[in-house]
Amino acid sequence: MSKVLVIDQNKRPLDPIYSAQARQLLRNKKAAVYRQFPFTIILKKSCPNPRAQPLRLKIDPGAKFTGIALVNDSSGEVVFAAELKHRGFAIRDALSSRRQLRRGRRARKTRYRKPRFKNRPRPEGWLAPSLQSRVENIKTWVDKLRRFAPIQAISQELVRFDMQLMRNPDIQGEEYQQGTLTGYEVREYLLEKWGRQCAYCGIKDIPFQVEHIHPRAKGGSNSITNLALSCEKCNTKKGTKDIKDFLKLDPAKLTKILTQAKRPLTDAAAVNTTRWALFRVLKATRLPVETGSGGLTKFNRSKQKLEKTHWLDAACVGKSTPILNTKGIKPLLIAANGHGSRQSCRTDKFGFPNRHVPREKIHFGFQTGDIVKSSVTSGKKIGNYVGKVAIRSSGSFNISTKNGLVQGISHKFCKRIHAKDGYSYAY
Repeated sequence: MSKVLVIDQNKRPLDPIYSAQARQLLRNKKAAVYRQFPFTIILKKSCPNPRAQPLRLKIDPGAKFTGIALVNDSSGEVVFAAELKHRGFAIRDALSSRRQLRRGRRARKTRYRKPRFKNRPRPEGWLAPSLQSRVENIKTWVDKLRRFAPIQAISQELVRFDMQLMRNPDIQGEEYQQGTLTGYEVREYLLEKWGRQCAYCGIKDIPFQVEHIHPRAKGGSNSITNLALSCEKCNTKKGTKDIKDFLKLDPAKLTKILTQAKRPLTDAAAVNTTRWALFRVLKATRLPVETGSGGLTKFNRSKQKLEKTHWLDAACVGKSTPILNTKGIKPLLIAANGHGSRQSCRTDKFGFPNRHVPREKIHFGFQTGDIVKSSVTSGKKIGNYVGKVAIRSSGSFNISTKNGLVQGISHKFCKRIHAKDGYSYAY
């Protein structure tokens, strides 16, 4: 069952407790709510010698989502879980739009200027903003959780696939790189590369077989570029035929498969780049950092017969994974939304100004993006509402709840329960 994070009066993290214990402490006025997301309580009396069982923070970084889990290594209990949604693609689109507007403006108002040599060189280790945001999002949540939980170690899925292991299955060294896991590395890579569907008929959600595009019987190799995913029916039908003979009546599909076979997994390469940057960030915490591959994560998850979700993938990262107790865990769903725009004059789709944004961002103690609780006791909209607020200088606010937008709520009925921090939350 999910637990509640606890800190003492001096803001030192203590052992997480069950929600029933937290309710009792709050009811007896022995504790108060310190943070709503992640839900954390603070004791009103300090503990003279606080002792807490060490927890391990486990991270499974991804291109769109990152899984986060807090695991007790000694008991295998998952204490906290979250899934963090990144905004890398939104940043990319915003930068592209800004670049297009800037170039159009320069073309209209300035003469042609020849590009200068080595204009604006990028520093070593530079990442594109859309990639850097992923690293910063995870760093933010690592710092938050370290303040509220007794984290003593970190596990990170460093690489999606162990490329060296796939090229040379006989590599010596770590025990996990031998035997059964080799197949998991190759299969997980092929599932990503071929979109988790049969390369020949496109069927999904069935057991797949690893198939040689150019058959071994006719000189084909075991190279990863000669492997594809196939359903049993297509694999049997193709047999030892060359792919050019098998698809001679469908040249478009033949060209598509041969092109896809040679194409590197660019998304995985980009994510791997951010993971190395993240690895350096985690090392800077001075906590022991354990790393593992995506194949090892899948091996651990399959061995314990757990379903595939981002937070369960995170809980299965690394060799240190114990027998997990995931009963009753409900992950916190976090979406990175950013802190808004500094643009003070908004435009329509043609670039013409159509509305103005006021300089003041705070009215009546609230700002747009705060999560509020509103108890309306009079008027046409009597009821209780919880959600993200959009403020107006008039004091009439809009609240985005899970059931839709509620307009025209007076600031007098609103109470802030979580300050704007660039993220939105759900369960």
